[in-house]
Amino acid sequence: MINLDKNFSPLGTENAVQFQSFVFAGGEPHIKISGSFDPASAVQLTHRINSFNDLGLICTTVDALKRMGVKAIKLFVPYFPAARQDRVMIPGEPLTVKVYADIINALGLDNVTVFDPHSEVTPALLNNCTVIPNHVFIQKVVAQIGQAVKLISPDGGALKKIYKVSEFLGGAEVVECSKSRDIKTGKLSGFKVYADDLKEADCLIVDDICDGGGTFIGLAEELKNKNAGHLYLAISHGIFSKGFSELSKHFDQIFTTDSIKEIDHTGVTQLKLADIL
Repeated sequence: MINLDKNFSPLGTENAVQFQSFVFAGGEPHIKISGSFDPASAVQLTHRINSFNDLGLICTTVDALKRMGVKAIKLFVPYFPAARQDRVMIPGEPLTVKVYADIINALGLDNVTVFDPHSEVTPALLNNCTVIPNHVFIQKVVAQIGQAVKLISPDGGALKKIYKVSEFLGGAEVVECSKSRDIKTGKLSGFKVYADDLKEADCLIVDDICDGGGTFIGLAEELKNKNAGHLYLAISHGIFSKGFSELSKHFDQIFTTDSIKEIDHTGVTQLKLADIL
């Protein structure tokens, strides 16, 4: 086991291999693996990819292991980068998720495991890919909120996954929602909740990624217009690029995992992937 982020060990620390990683003055990531192990054994890598340098560290680690004679290498990256850029909307844009997938595929790994990918495009592009769904994560969230909570699908893209979560939970009620987005500016509008009266029921919005949070703020306002009770937000991968000041005005509690970073905020409950997987 090699946990490249020493603050992140989602699969445990048993048989952890010692190493030193650093970045040269020119910006190049580097690693020195000092721990002894049987190269005939499979090596499991874990890392959080928050930059291209994080991807570079994975690439250099795989190269180092192969030069040590290791034949079987597995990788766990919970948040797959650029997963939202899974289609080309306008001329001049890259298919960024494929760029990352092509680099990882070129490493020739025996397995690549991701947690709650944004869409089916990511696992389709990755060789030897295993997907861990968000089911247990949401189960743990619901256990903290209460079993009567309604599951809120923020848009059509999330709907298929949320119905699978509902099935896993034994049939939790799902409320469908939608929004409009200007593909040139990214501006959101036209939030709709397809329920006439929520009758003060507690509602849990479930989604894979929260960046700035505009989708969830707009949706929260519309849910309140439909007489929702307490509002909660469950996000598998919390980027939270605009912080929590606005989100906290709309949600009683926000739930996320440590797939991207550690978060310390009174309005956020962070579940460790080590306790979910």
